[in-house]
Amino acid sequence: MADEVGLDLVEIAPDANPPVCKIMDFGKYKYEMAQKAREQRQNQTHIVVKEIRLRPKIETHDYETKRNQVIKFIGAGDKVKVTIQFRGREQSRPELGYNLLKRLAEDVTEIANIEFAPKQEGRNMTMVLGPNKAAGKAKKQSNSAPVKEVKEEA
Repeated sequence: MADEVGLDLVEIAPDANPPVCKIMDFGKYKYEMAQKAREQRQNQTHIVVKEIRLRPKIETHDYETKRNQVIKFIGAGDKVKVTIQFRGREQSRPELGYNLLKRLAEDVTEIANIEFAPKQEGRNMTMVLGPNKAAGKAKKQSNSAPVKEVKEEA
């Protein structure tokens, strides 16, 4: 029957008793499945982790610049790994780095949340910030088409 119509006989369920077969254009079916898989890959979100490096003795303007970078990265939907590097005698005062990371987390608390708390690893102390769910939803809504208001004169 499949040859008469010019289609393929495809076995759907080989384990069934009797086996189930279907008459279809197998090349077209494979093409459609590849298109669906391609579309799903395009709709995936790729999470990127950006890194910002700080020092314990950072000036206020430099801190504000780094904070603005963190805000920009989080606004774009990326995660941010904040690293504080300790050198020399700074290693004896890890609380300075911890306080700096806490201050940064408090400054960006509206748009970001702490995914990994500050942790000391050798000469570095790291913390990972990720975008808030609410901030991501607000961003998606702001990207939608703008609504024009029409004023009617009576």
